[in-house]
Amino acid sequence: MTTFDQLQSNPQVDSSIQDLLGQLADHSQKLTGIRPPNPELTEEYQATLDDFASLRGGKLFFPYLASGLGNGPLVELADGSVKYDYTCGIGVHLFGHSHPAIAKASLQAALEDVVMQGNIQQNLNSYKLTQKLTALSQKNGAPISHCFLSSSGVMAGENALKLALQKNSPASRVLAFERCFAGRTLAFSQINDKAAFRQGLPEILNVDYIPFYDEADPEGSTQRALDTLTQHLQRHPGQYAAMFFELIQGEGGYYPGTTAFHRALMECCREHQIAVLVDEVQTFARTHEPFAFQHYKLDDLVDIIWIGKAAQVCATLFTKNYAPKPGLIAQTYTASTSTVASALAILDELESAPYFGEDGKIAQLHNHFKAGLEDIAQRHPDLLSGPWGLGAMTGCTALDGKPETVMPFLHDLYKNGVMAFVAGQKPTRLRFLLPIGALTPEHITDSLKVLENTLIAHRVSS
Repeated sequence: MTTFDQLQSNPQVDSSIQDLLGQLADHSQKLTGIRPPNPELTEEYQATLDDFASLRGGKLFFPYLASGLGNGPLVELADGSVKYDYTCGIGVHLFGHSHPAIAKASLQAALEDVVMQGNIQQNLNSYKLTQKLTALSQKNGAPISHCFLSSSGVMAGENALKLALQKNSPASRVLAFERCFAGRTLAFSQINDKAAFRQGLPEILNVDYIPFYDEADPEGSTQRALDTLTQHLQRHPGQYAAMFFELIQGEGGYYPGTTAFHRALMECCREHQIAVLVDEVQTFARTHEPFAFQHYKLDDLVDIIWIGKAAQVCATLFTKNYAPKPGLIAQTYTASTSTVASALAILDELESAPYFGEDGKIAQLHNHFKAGLEDIAQRHPDLLSGPWGLGAMTGCTALDGKPETVMPFLHDLYKNGVMAFVAGQKPTRLRFLLPIGALTPEHITDSLKVLENTLIAHRVSS
C-alpha cells in the first residue's frame, strides 16, 4: 500500500465521509417536490441575478442560481424554490442532483493531492478512467485502441478533427449533416449548420453538408444523402479528410437516424479514405447501449469518437490508424481530480445496474415519458405534437413551434416548476434530457401534469 492508500483506507476517514453522506441524505430528502420561491429571499435573489448578468455581460437564459442541494431530478435554487430539472446542465447531470455515489467519490477525491489532472501530472484514477472508457467502447468489437482525456466536449472534438486532418493530409475539407451542431470553438463554429454561430468569424475550414435522415421517407432520404455525398466527392475528389456524424441530432431538434442510413454513408466514406468521426457528446449513456454507435451497430465502421456531458470528463477515442504524431494533442487541464473520480463512479453505476438494453431502465423511462407526451398530444393536438428522440433524449413541439411562442411558454413552464430547454429550428422543439440515474415514473407523471397545465394556460391566454 502507498501512503495515500493507507489514508484512504483509514477507518476514521471512512467514518467521516459516511457521516457527511448521511447529512447530505437527510437534507436532500427534504426536497420532495416542486416548491415556490421563499418570499423572504426573492429580493436578494433578484439583486444577485442582476449583478451576475452585469458581471458576465449578459443575463442567464433562466433566472437560475442553485443553492447547492438537490434530490435526484429535483434541484433547489437560492431563492428557496424547487424544480424538476430536465435540462441536466444540457446533459451533464445524468444522475440528477446530490447523488450519493458521486458525492462520495468527490469527497474521497478531495483528499488527493493534485487538484487538476493534466498533461504532465495525472493521478492513478486518470489511467483507470482511460482504461474503462476504452474497454467500454470495445464492448461489441469496435477496434478502438486509444483514449485521450480532454477538458470539454468541443476540445475532445477538436482533437478528433486534428487526428483526421493529420492522418489524411493534404485532404482538408469536411463533411457534416444539415442542421448539425458541433461546438463553439473557431474551427467547430465553421461546422455548425447555423450561420448565427459563426457571424463575424473568419472562414478557416471548408465544410459541405449532407441532408439528414427523414423518418417520413426512409429510403428516399437515404438515397438523397448518398447522392449529395457522391456529388461532393465528384466536385472535390480526394479533398475530404473527415465526415462528422451526429447519429441522433441533438441541438438540431432530436432527429434520430437509423442503422441503414448511417451505414450507407459510412461505407461510402470508407471507400474514399474519409475518416468516420462520431460525435457522442450528448448521446453517450443515453441510448440502449453505452455509445450510440453501438446502439446502431456501427462498431466496424467508426474511426474516431468523442464523448462529454454525462461522462463528466470528456475524451477522444480512436483506432490505431489515427494515432497522432508527437505534439499534436495535449491538455494542460484534463479535469479536476473530483471530476475524474465522479466519472469513474458514474461508469461503475452504469455497469452495476440494468440501464441498457431494450428492457433497460433508459428504455423504460423513455417509454413512460413518450407515452405521457403522446397522451397529451392526443387530447390536445393543437397544443403538442410528437414526441421524437430516443432513450434519455426526448423532444416534442409545443403550440405552433415558433420561437416567439415557444420561448414564453418555456419560461412559464420553468416558473411552474419544470425546467426544459429548446432544440431545432422550424419548428423550435422542447428538449428533455432525462436524469436516468435518479428519475422514476412517478417523477415523470408529476412533471407531465405541470407541462399539460402550462400548455392549457397558454391556449387560454392566447
